[in-house]
Amino acid sequence: MDRTPAAAATADDFLDRALLEEAARKSGLLWVRAEGQEQSRALWHAWHDGAVVVVGDGGEQPLHGLEAGRGAEVTVRSKDKWGRLTGWSARVGELAPGSEGWLGAVEELKGKRLNAPDTDTVTDRWARECRVLRLEPAGPQGRQLTERPGAMPDGSLATTPMPSPATTRRPVPAGLPKLLFKRRGR
Repeated sequence: MDRTPAAAATADDFLDRALLEEAARKSGLLWVRAEGQEQSRALWHAWHDGAVVVVGDGGEQPLHGLEAGRGAEVTVRSKDKWGRLTGWSARVGELAPGSEGWLGAVEELKGKRLNAPDTDTVTDRWARECRVLRLEPAGPQGRQLTERPGAMPDGSLATTPMPSPATTRRPVPAGLPKLLFKRRGR
C-alpha cells in the first residue's frame, strides 16, 4: 500500500468529495452566504450533476446576492442531528431556461419542492419567473472542504435572524387547556 504524502492527499481528496456529495444529497436544507454578504440564508436545494442546484426569486425562495460568476460559502447540515456537518466554497452559475442543464436540474428540484401551489405547471412558472442557480464546489483540488468533522471553526457562529414579515406563534389562548383536558376526561 502506498503511504506517500501524495497518495494520502489523493485519498483525503476522495473522502472530502464523497462527504461533500453525500451531505448535500441527503440534507434538505443548507445555508448559503453570497460573496459580499454578512449573513447566510437557508435554502432548499437538490444535488444534480456534481453541484447543488437551487431555484428562487419569483414566487420561490429569495436568492439575494447570489449572482452568476460570483462566489458563495455553503454550509451543509447533518440530516439526522441537524448540526453543521461541512462547509465549502462555491462558484455560482445560472442555468438558462430550457437548456439541457436547466431541464435536468429542474427535474431534481421538482421532486424536492414541497407543497407547490401549481405542481403540474411548476416548471413553466420557474422558466418564466425564477432563476435556477448551480453552486459548484470551487476549492482547489484537495481543499474543497473549508469545514469538516474534526476541523470546525471555534465558537457558536450564531447570528441574529434575518428580518422577515413572518411572525412567531402567539400565546395559547387561556381557555384552550381546559377545553382539551375536559375532552380527554370523557
